[in-house]
Amino acid sequence: MINFLYVGIDDTDSPDGMCTTYLASQIINKFEAEGIKLKDYPRLIRLNPFARFKTRGNGGVSLKILNDDRADRAKDIVLDEVERLSMFDCDNTNPGVVFYEGEITKSMEEYAFRAIYEFITIEEAEEFGKSVGCEIHKFKKGRGIIGSIAAISLPLSDCTYELLAYRSSENYGTKRQIDYESVYRMDKETFPDTFENIDYSEGYIAIEPKTPCPVLYGIRSNEVEALKKAKSIVEVSEPIVDWRIFKTNQHTDMHIQKALNISSMKQYGCYEVVGEVKNRPTIIDGGHMFFYIFDDSGEIECGAYEPTKNFRKTVSHLRPGDLIKVFGGIGEQNTFNIEKFQVIKLNDVEYQNPICECGKRMTSAGKNKGFKCKKCGNRIESSEKVPVKIERNLENSKFYETPVSARRHLSKPLCRMNI
Repeated sequence: MINFLYVGIDDTDSPDGMCTTYLASQIINKFEAEGIKLKDYPRLIRLNPFARFKTRGNGGVSLKILNDDRADRAKDIVLDEVERLSMFDCDNTNPGVVFYEGEITKSMEEYAFRAIYEFITIEEAEEFGKSVGCEIHKFKKGRGIIGSIAAISLPLSDCTYELLAYRSSENYGTKRQIDYESVYRMDKETFPDTFENIDYSEGYIAIEPKTPCPVLYGIRSNEVEALKKAKSIVEVSEPIVDWRIFKTNQHTDMHIQKALNISSMKQYGCYEVVGEVKNRPTIIDGGHMFFYIFDDSGEIECGAYEPTKNFRKTVSHLRPGDLIKVFGGIGEQNTFNIEKFQVIKLNDVEYQNPICECGKRMTSAGKNKGFKCKKCGNRIESSEKVPVKIERNLENSKFYETPVSARRHLSKPLCRMNI
């Protein structure tokens, strides 16, 4: 049986720079220079987007090579590059590197899903890693071992690919020199094989990072060949010093668990759950919009935050009695952050005063005294309002999602759901 060495790396970047994928690409370049070849695409694995202490993109990287007489040299290269490139000056950068030899076990796969669904402590990760035979290297607090083990272990029954182009170090922190017209052209020629390139509603170029990291641009796709075509179309006016294609769990909804009911959901978890809208959504200072859903087990506040822009207008059309399925996660304030929702059944009935024989809508004649018509004076004894079918701006069974500019890495866009 062929024996492999797996390498996991995480938490090497900071808000001020670096990118774990760039560090991985530098490692791969050094591997190739010494004849060490990968056995698959490098993997970029995004973890729970609602975890506390998460890294900027909350993603770990893993590599897979033959476990042969060059394995020890490969380990030295990895550790040297992590030492050289990690952003150790940042208090919240705590790299972790994990080496693992042999087959990925069922317990390792289960751990990986826990890292996506829940919150795992450094101590839990270290104890688990040692129990399955991982060689663990912690830098500073070593929080990166959590994502490193998950990046090695996660099975990818659904996957996407991302092509990342890297810029020269002297350009870090400067405006990226990307020809936006070529991005529009690329999107037109490669969508839906590539996706999340542009937010047309906001005029937002989504392939361009907004942080001072080494990434010049990133293009996401369902297939590798579409990425190569996309790269040939996008034009830039600065050097591309390196580029790499990663296999990833991005845009798969892998973080979403089906909740039994509202009360079964836990803080920092990611779920899909069905509930009835309790109140009309309201907007507060800062532009955030909130409302409640409930079921037989309890209720929870749902939020559509200001960065979701026009999605809030869609949410504003919800009304009490609507039955919806929401997708998202529960954050620090125990509010359910909506990534998308599906209308199960609209409440399209409103109870109104009856219409008089003369055509005028009647008014109340007083408590339990029926209705009266101000126009003709007619009265009726019944105090029951009548059901009236109303037009809605939402549709039964339809999905509604946040815009590209506000979409989380793991959230599956409707174009990948054949919707």
